[in-house]
Amino acid sequence: MDKNFDTTDCYMIEGKLALPYTYFAGRVGSTFITTIRDRHKIMGVKCNACNKVFVPPRQTCERCLEDIRDNWVELGNTGEVVNFTVVRYDDKHLPRKAPFVMAMIQLDGADTPMVHILEGIDPERITIGLKVQAVFAAKTTNTILDIDHFEPV
Repeated sequence: MDKNFDTTDCYMIEGKLALPYTYFAGRVGSTFITTIRDRHKIMGVKCNACNKVFVPPRQTCERCLEDIRDNWVELGNTGEVVNFTVVRYDDKHLPRKAPFVMAMIQLDGADTPMVHILEGIDPERITIGLKVQAVFAAKTTNTILDIDHFEPV
């Protein structure tokens, strides 16, 4: 609370407010998620001006500012770890119980990495350059977690 704010005429109750909402990922984000869900394929978008392939996809190229939302390309379900961290705390908003690994994964055919869960290897044995593959969820979540995790090839 701002100590400079005069609350003498205010009736205040401390608490939390939960509001139901719907999030729309947009046309590009929705296509990305539904293709993972329905076809178990990871798609990116390619800029025809600079040939850069983005995943997760976006509407505009960060280099040329070209509209790339309709330039879909299929990427491999494999890639390599370019960075990672071990999450060592629990939080109700995290996708796994600690400890677990979040890795930046550069998919084959992509120029940008995506962040996702890495399993199937002891965190002390992970190295930059580790080859990994996507493992798709047995039951859909209609989120990026339709890729349940990545694991070493």
